[in-house]
Amino acid sequence: MNDSLNKRWRFSLGKSIEDSILSLLSELVMAKNAPKPLKASYLIKACAHQETCMLKLRLCLELKLVNETKVFQAQSTVEEVGRQIGGWLKSVQTQ
Repeated sequence: MNDSLNKRWRFSLGKSIEDSILSLLSELVMAKNAPKPLKASYLIKACAHQETCMLKLRLCLELKLVNETKVFQAQSTVEEVGRQIGGWLKSVQTQ
């Protein structure tokens, strides 16, 4: 999606979205490898990055910066990741 943004937005909003996704992935890897008592904190951070990413994608949509279909597909994927994080967090907290 970053390739389709014009230069003005590619290095600000586009880079910011990429950074949010990388941070999200980093937190998920940390949660995967953390001891059980620490998993919840990493998952909560991952959830925050996921929510931030959703807001940035929404901003792309509101500003009409990219093709709506691409944004909807990205939002769908990020939303599904959020549901999975929520389920994992719920299972960690009930143990």
